[in-house]
Amino acid sequence: MQGHTMSVLGLTRAEEDVYRYFLRHPCTPAHDAHQALAIGEERARQAISRLRDLNLLQGDDERTWATEPGVAVPLLMDERLEAMHRTMRQLADPRPILRSLQDDHPAGTAGDPDPPLRRLEDPGQVRAHLDQLAFGARHEVLAAQPYDALSPEQLARARSADARFLRRGVRLRTLVRASALDDPVSLGYLRDLHDGGAQVRVAGELSDLMLVFDRRTALVPIDPGDTSRGALLIEEGALVGGVVSLFERLWAAAAGFAEVTGQGEPVRLSETQRRVLTCMCTVSKDEVGARRAGMSLRTYRRHIAELLRVLDAGTRAQAALTARERGWV
Repeated sequence: MQGHTMSVLGLTRAEEDVYRYFLRHPCTPAHDAHQALAIGEERARQAISRLRDLNLLQGDDERTWATEPGVAVPLLMDERLEAMHRTMRQLADPRPILRSLQDDHPAGTAGDPDPPLRRLEDPGQVRAHLDQLAFGARHEVLAAQPYDALSPEQLARARSADARFLRRGVRLRTLVRASALDDPVSLGYLRDLHDGGAQVRVAGELSDLMLVFDRRTALVPIDPGDTSRGALLIEEGALVGGVVSLFERLWAAAAGFAEVTGQGEPVRLSETQRRVLTCMCTVSKDEVGARRAGMSLRTYRRHIAELLRVLDAGTRAQAALTARERGWV
């Protein structure tokens, strides 16, 4: 039996086992699963019910089959990322939770555990932590910056920090709002940033300000509508992971800076690439995809490797999600 690899996508062990069972045995009766997996009839029934709710199982009780992994995984990723985003919004202001708990503990909060994030309400505190984090970054900085134009002070600070990152070999990925390209000063800065080796992408709509340093520490605004209220400093692994996942989703849906500004040719897929992309997103086995695309398995896999590069994706699931968000499939 496979390991519990789909736990990161929100499935329990039983749900994953049931999903894998119907991948291996499509169009079989639903009640066969609990006998084959020895997980108990009620547990199997609950797993099947949730998998149907998630659109991971199709058919009826007499003929049940699993949704193709190339479709199922992006569906689960969407669900998981939306849940993480909602959690981040709720955690942005823990005061209602604390007030509710203090009502049950009027003597005080001595001995209560620290919250999983820190509120930095003073602008000086935020700048000091930003400087410290920028100085300590060693591998990667992710930045989603929904500004329409940079002030001279912001521009000076950004150029200084970016130069330090790139000089030290830190990978810098910056996501900006499309309206920033209408400001000549901001556009000039972004051109320099892109030419200096940073990866820059442009989102049509962007409202979430995020900074992530080495995937270990994140800064997000307390109030996304008013950044002057301060920031949340997040160091708890699961919460930072949620911020990273949201960034990756926005990044995948955004367009390349060179493509938008005309500094490079826009990406155009050939008919063959589109055929391979469609097969990759709808079938799970390369052998089947190669037959549908009308080519050898080796050629099919070579096209997939090229599509991963074009889509700047690390996995096929990420590539499928990006392609769908761009309307390519």
